Amino acid sequence: MSGNKTIKRSQAGRKRPRLTSPVRRKKPSVIIRLLRHVPGWAWWMGGFSIAGIYIWFFYYFFVSSSALRWQALYGEINYPEGFDIHGIDISHYQGEIDWELLRNQGSIDDCPICFVMIKATEGCTKIDKNFHDNFYQAREYGFTRGAYHYFSTQSSAKAQASHFINTVKLEPGDLPPVLDVEQRPRRQSLDDFQNSVLEWLQVVESHYGVKPILYTYYKFKLDYLNDSVFNQYPYWIAHYYVDSLKYEGDWKFWQHTDAGSLPGIKGPVDFNIYNGSFYDLRQMTIGSQETIGVDAYRTPIESY
Repeated sequence: MSGNKTIKRSQAGRKRPRLTSPVRRKKPSVIIRLLRHVPGWAWWMGGFSIAGIYIWFFYYFFVSSSALRWQALYGEINYPEGFDIHGIDISHYQGEIDWELLRNQGSIDDCPICFVMIKATEGCTKIDKNFHDNFYQAREYGFTRGAYHYFSTQSSAKAQASHFINTVKLEPGDLPPVLDVEQRPRRQSLDDFQNSVLEWLQVVESHYGVKPILYTYYKFKLDYLNDSVFNQYPYWIAHYYVDSLKYEGDWKFWQHTDAGSLPGIKGPVDFNIYNGSFYDLRQMTIGSQETIGVDAYRTPIESY
């Protein structure tokens, strides 16, 4: 009796196994199955190819001679050799400028600042909030001054030219007006874009009686403004952190860095050089004998 009870208790204490269905594993996708058969050397070749493309992309857009810019993260700015006439270009991004400090202590590569380019307008309605003060102060403190317009893709060239003319009252001794072109509308043909830029230049030239200066960066000039019709305008080229320009045409100004530092200006400022002597720079100004002559100068009108 005791033995049978023991057997029944031991059987009762056992757990019955659960009846479960077999686990079905998902089959790997076709892509994964194919990748499993790729040999190791192919993985290495693919990795090197991707790295090579990345290096080329980085070099082309940031380091090469056709790059727009290369931001100097370490060390000091390299100044172009063989140029003595230096200048800056400014806008509201430089804030309120201490012009007396800039005139008395400001220098670039141990050379005085000879000219100041000042942003005036953008599109057909915008006026740089510091333009009028900067434009007045630059002349009061003895700098050769100029004014530039930032070309917009959102309004017509004629409306933008009219806006610049109504805003900027250039005087004898000022540099010619400047057109800053850095963008092209995606849906506009190259011919239409070039005609639009040319229209602004021609309208402004007709008003002030002097050929405007054309500003753009190196690669943009080669890609979109490389027509001979634009070579008649003084060229101001933006090309950063290169020892020498690769551009083969004529140019007057070179914006060689956007990370300059000067007393009287908070934050970075663009540095430029003029391709010539100070006499050449002054001969380029409105009212000089090599532009239109004092007697032929037409005073800007209030409306266009």
